[in-house]
Amino acid sequence: MEPIGEKDLRASFVNCSKGEARRLSVPRDLPELPWADLDFLGWRDPGAPDRGYLVTEYAGDLVGITLRTPQSSHRSFTRTTACAMCLTGHPGSGVSLLAAPRAGTPGRQGNTVGAYFCSDLACSLYLRGKKQTGLLRYEETLTLDERVTRTLTNLHVFLDKVLAP
Repeated sequence: MEPIGEKDLRASFVNCSKGEARRLSVPRDLPELPWADLDFLGWRDPGAPDRGYLVTEYAGDLVGITLRTPQSSHRSFTRTTACAMCLTGHPGSGVSLLAAPRAGTPGRQGNTVGAYFCSDLACSLYLRGKKQTGLLRYEETLTLDERVTRTLTNLHVFLDKVLAP
């Protein structure tokens, strides 16, 4: 992923108001992020742990979405679960159900779309082995490029639902 400045990052959000985008918490280390290892930028808000943000290139544009952990979401700390985007297995609460308000009128009416993501939104780093989950990673026959393509395809299917009219 190409480095993104704060202004472009804030302007990319499609499922919140411009005011909300101005107020959201951006990563403090934005310029120092490992951009070459990121397929999309995802982070959780340290001041509001139920909130997350994701920015990626989608259909030739930079698209950002806000995410929230539903209040009724209870995860078992003894189960192993897998992220629906990158298929990385995590112990305990390493995967979270995150819901994104839909863009436009459906979102203003309260409609959301949810999916299970790595709780820290660091799918790209797990794919590359730069971050570990504590579980033994199963060996896949897919190359890194194929796994990245699969992850981005899964993410784009999710974004299709968020952006659908």
